[in-house]
Amino acid sequence: MSSFSDLGVPSDVADALSLRGITDPFPIQVMALPPALAGEDVCGRAPTGSGKTLAFGIPLANRVGSARRGHPKALVLAPTRELAEQIRDEFRPLLKPRNRSVATFYGGVGFGPQLKALRQGVDVAVACPGRLMDLINKREMHLDEVEIVVIDEADRMADMGFLPEVRKILDQVRPDRQTMLFSATLDGDVDVLIRHYQHNPARCVVFAEESAVDLTTHHFVDTRREDRVGDTAQLIERHGSTIVFCRTKHGTDRVTRQLKKFGVKAVPIHGGRSQNQRNRALATFADGHAQALIATDVAARGIHVDDVGCVIHFDPAGDHKDYVHRSGRTGRAGAEGVVISLVTPEDVSKVKKIQRALDMPVSGKSGGSRGGSKPKGRGGRSHKARGNSSGRKPSRNERDSRARDGEGDSSDDRRSYGAKPKSRSGQSRNGETSSSDGRSGGGKSRSRNAKPKNRTGKAGSGKPKKGNGYPRSGGGSSKNGSRSGDSGRSGSSGGRKPASAGQQR
Repeated sequence: MSSFSDLGVPSDVADALSLRGITDPFPIQVMALPPALAGEDVCGRAPTGSGKTLAFGIPLANRVGSARRGHPKALVLAPTRELAEQIRDEFRPLLKPRNRSVATFYGGVGFGPQLKALRQGVDVAVACPGRLMDLINKREMHLDEVEIVVIDEADRMADMGFLPEVRKILDQVRPDRQTMLFSATLDGDVDVLIRHYQHNPARCVVFAEESAVDLTTHHFVDTRREDRVGDTAQLIERHGSTIVFCRTKHGTDRVTRQLKKFGVKAVPIHGGRSQNQRNRALATFADGHAQALIATDVAARGIHVDDVGCVIHFDPAGDHKDYVHRSGRTGRAGAEGVVISLVTPEDVSKVKKIQRALDMPVSGKSGGSRGGSKPKGRGGRSHKARGNSSGRKPSRNERDSRARDGEGDSSDDRRSYGAKPKSRSGQSRNGETSSSDGRSGGGKSRSRNAKPKNRTGKAGSGKPKKGNGYPRSGGGSSKNGSRSGDSGRSGSSGGRKPASAGQQR
């Protein structure tokens, strides 16, 4: 088994990782670090929790130079504020031995602190596309000296309608830069970025882990609109830490108030709240002082909280990709998880469309099921994304809405590396789902498949427990072992912690 030193990681960086309890690299790191440290372009397909932040963070920290005012040397693009902050926090200990600085740039906050940082000099800028374009237009940030570019969660940026801004940004960066791109899929609009902005990239692919089968169960529960809040309160009481997804910002605030009347400690998070409010809500939930986080899709990616027992789709997801991203907040780090969709008569057709897109069983006239089901695909939690990676093109209104909610302001040969990840000491497994279609358009690829051993641990979700049926038609459990009973957690069972310094995202 390779160590970080064996992969060419400098000793001071390897020592800093060891102090954080990170000693053994994940598969995506084994594949991506050698070419990235050599200055080559890399495109990686890996789910959240596979260790990709260090896969691009270590090479960036090793190669980035010192910047002058307003001219960063490295740029990392992220779709949401929360993800940008988490990348910054992961970078700080990596950059400290080299005396390099990092700062975040996103909307929803004032320009003052960001302008001050730029005028003092920032070596690594971690930015969301909207605020970055604002700073460029104000002539406060210049990209002509950027030597390293990282595009993280490229598929999410495509879904949110940010790719036109991403292309404008990349067009302003020096042409001889190193470009690293990471995404859950490498086809469709993401492949356009690969073909136009990368040169002969090393293609590194990590699939969802086979041992993750049966750890998360999916339930579709028939209910009425007026009963949803009461049903949600019961489910939160049963499963403890729960993230509840609503369609709109106003709906999120309304459900939060209504749940409090049922005695549920709930906090809201959405794009209409300030960054400080969002940070406080997330900290309150992660520390265990709130039983439920009520969120719009802003929390579907980029927020990593361990030990979330349940995800509830209070309103149905916009499409099957949003369903996957929302549902990936539970069942992380190899734990069991429960995903519950509340299905009203008005939502039947939308829910059935999602079920069909994910090859999930569609049962009953209403689309609700009496037991658990699992989307079919690699590893049981890697769903097939049909057609273009970004689905239909969002309308202008949808792009504006997603931008506000997520950010607050808006043909060369490719080498192919494939592996199935395993868990190693000192690094956490977040296990977010991703598309099983790893193909990228155009170009030949040479494949070197490493097959690490499957990790040990629980397989399946065990026997269902008796006497804990879901509200209305959601009770019972399926033959595949999906559980419908108590998850073993309660609302006051203790705190949940975000991924710590010793864990990887």
